[in-house]
Amino acid sequence: MKKHYLVLGLFARLGWLVPNEFNVLALIKGEERFIYIYDDASRPDLIDAFRDLAADPAVNFSWFDAAVLTDKARQQAADSARETTRHHSRI
Repeated sequence: MKKHYLVLGLFARLGWLVPNEFNVLALIKGEERFIYIYDDASRPDLIDAFRDLAADPAVNFSWFDAAVLTDKARQQAADSARETTRHHSRI
């Protein structure tokens, strides 16, 4: 089974600083696993990484996979924004 991991964000670069929240996306294609862990500030880098993978013929990651995961990442951003708004309205 082939596994691909990508950890993005300040917490990944520093190795010790962990944000309060992070996002996880996973794609399972047959025996391959693509797992992405990122913070909100790293979402543009994540989408760039999807494009890079889709453009690489050596990786079993299609443009359709990139589009689906990009949509999921944007959905997570919208859900996070709604949750933040809801939390602040309770204070």
